[in-house]
Amino acid sequence: MAGAVLRHEFAGGGRSVLHLEGEWTLRHFDAGFAHISAHMIELGADPRVDWDLTGITAFDSAAAMAVWRAWGRRRRESARVNPEHEALFARVAAVPPLPHVTKVPDWLRPIVFLGRRVLILFENLASIAVLLGQMIFDSIYLVRHPRDIPWREISANIHKAGTQALPVTAMVGFLIGVVLSYLSALQLKNFGADIYIINILGIGVTREMAPVLAAVLIAGRSGSAMTAHIGVMRVTEEIDAMATMGIPASLRLVLPKVSALAIVTPLLVMWTTAAALLGGMLSANYQLGLSYSFFMETLPKVVPIANLWIGFIKGVMFGVVVAIVACHYGLRIRPNTESLSAGTTGSVVTAISSVIVVDAVFAILTKDIGLDL
Repeated sequence: MAGAVLRHEFAGGGRSVLHLEGEWTLRHFDAGFAHISAHMIELGADPRVDWDLTGITAFDSAAAMAVWRAWGRRRRESARVNPEHEALFARVAAVPPLPHVTKVPDWLRPIVFLGRRVLILFENLASIAVLLGQMIFDSIYLVRHPRDIPWREISANIHKAGTQALPVTAMVGFLIGVVLSYLSALQLKNFGADIYIINILGIGVTREMAPVLAAVLIAGRSGSAMTAHIGVMRVTEEIDAMATMGIPASLRLVLPKVSALAIVTPLLVMWTTAAALLGGMLSANYQLGLSYSFFMETLPKVVPIANLWIGFIKGVMFGVVVAIVACHYGLRIRPNTESLSAGTTGSVVTAISSVIVVDAVFAILTKDIGLDL
C-alpha cells in the first residue's frame, strides 16, 4: 500500500477507531496530506476516538510530528503503536514547542518597526565600538612589537583602494567640475559676475564636493570589496581557521584595511580636487572666456589654504569611517550566500550615509574656518 491512508471506522457505544495505514513518510506525502492532517487534528480533539497505528508500514519523524500535533502534543494512552515506532514519538516529544507570538495590533506596527530599527542601530554602534577598542589594543601591541606590523597587507590594500582607484576618481571629478562650472556659468552670466566662478569652484570643490565624492566612490568601490572579502572568508571558514592558528583577524584583516584607507583617502581627495578644478577651468574658459593663466593666478587668492586642510582631514576621517563600517559588516556575515549579498549592500548604504553625517558635522564645526578672504 503506497502513500498515507486514513480510515475512520465507527464502533458501538458512540466510539470509533481511526486507522493509519500505508507509508507515512515525507517522500510519500502528496497534495492531499494537508486534508489528512486537518482531519487528524479534528479527530484528535475527540476523546471517543481510538487511534490504531499498527497498519503503518513506513514511518518517519515528519509523520510522527503530524500525529503528535493531532494528539495535542501529548501521548494518547489508548493509541496502538508499533513498538519500533515508539522511539520516533519519544524523539518528537523532546522537541520544544514553538514560542507563542503575540499578534501586534495594526496601530502599534509602526512603533514596533521603529523600535526594532533603533535596537538594530544601537547593536551596530556597540559592535563598532568594540571593533574600535580592539583596533586600539592592536595598535598598542604593534607599537611595542613593530616586527609584527602587517606591512604587506597594508601595502596591498593601498594598491587596491588607492592606485587602482585613480582613473575612476579622476574621471568623475573632472566631469563634476565641468558640470558645476557649466551650471554656475549660466547663472553668473545673467548678473555679470563671471569672475566669481573661480570662488564657487574653488570653495565648493576643495571643501565639500571633492571629499564627499571621493568618499562615496571609495565606499562603493573599496568598501564593498572589503566587506565581500571578509564575508567570503567567513563563508569558507578561513577566519575560524585563523583563530584556530592563533592569528587575530582584527590584526591581519581589519587594521590593515583601516590604515590603508586612512592613508589613501586624503590623497584621493586631493587628486579628485585637482581633476575637478581642471574640468571647471576648461569649462569656464569655454563658457565665459576666462584664460587659464587668470584662473590659476586667481584661485589661490580667493581660496584660503585652510580649505585644502579641511578637505584633507575630511579624507582621513572618511577613510576610517568607510573601512570600519566595511569590516564591521564583513565580520557579521553568516556562512551563507544570502547573508553575503545583504551584508555587502548594507555596508555600502551605511558607509555612504555615515560619510554624509560626518560631513555635516564637519560643516558645522568648520563654518568659520577658511571662508574669510
